[in-house]
Amino acid sequence: MMRRSSRLPLHAGLGLALSAAIAAPALLQAKPPAAPIARPMAEGTAAGYLAPSQLPDSLLLVPPPPAKDSPGRALDEAVNKEALALRGSPRFALAAQDAELHFPAAANHFSCPLGIQVSAQHTPHLYRLLQRVAEDAGDAAEKAKAYYHVPRPFMDNGEASCTPADEAELRPNGAYPSGHTSIGWAWAQVLSEADPARTDALMARGRSYGESRIVCNVHWQSDVLASRIVAAATVAKLQDNPQFRADLEGARQEIGAARAQGLTPAKDCAAETKTQQVRPASAL
Repeated sequence: MMRRSSRLPLHAGLGLALSAAIAAPALLQAKPPAAPIARPMAEGTAAGYLAPSQLPDSLLLVPPPPAKDSPGRALDEAVNKEALALRGSPRFALAAQDAELHFPAAANHFSCPLGIQVSAQHTPHLYRLLQRVAEDAGDAAEKAKAYYHVPRPFMDNGEASCTPADEAELRPNGAYPSGHTSIGWAWAQVLSEADPARTDALMARGRSYGESRIVCNVHWQSDVLASRIVAAATVAKLQDNPQFRADLEGARQEIGAARAQGLTPAKDCAAETKTQQVRPASAL
């Protein structure tokens, strides 16, 4: 996965495929493995669970991006225009925050819907789970990115993104599909497995996390929608990985313990929840 300070009508076929991506996360086995003893790890770095040969084939999974002058491209441009109107708003500020994929900052993008503060100290399995899933989901998007090499919105419209310092690194990295969205959607699914009672809130945050890339002016809507398919395939692949399942079970236990200890999110969750509901009017 590329490491950056911030990472790291639509075709009918895509709409049908998205219905599968939005479906509930895969179920766990009846008897999940016991949580292993947490081992020390360096903050900010982690390898994924999957070997390169085990990653989903994003080039096979996603359809080609909308062609120039197509209805899909027209919708992309309409949504982008609506997103540009949000610059300077709290939603634009949230998009800039959501762009950060380095840990420990990235560990708490979903802390509000989860209801706890995530840290390497208090929730080591959960922390590691988020790190490693991010690597897998981000890497899974790279094959299609490199093949299609779609220019990003800020390159097309000449307007600044929400992370101008990252634009030089983003320019040579294709927009379609969105790596951030693949990561955020995978996080939402995996966290829903760890805490099924909070699935609605977690998946809503997963949607808004991807939409932050539209608001940021670094991705088209089609980039974001296609990435949900990549994320869903990544999470499906993870189900057979013993290390993933052990960390997932450890995360389940840590979430309950953190709530019992009153380790609540260190942010204004009411404000974040309200802000994430602001979205371009034409966004799907």
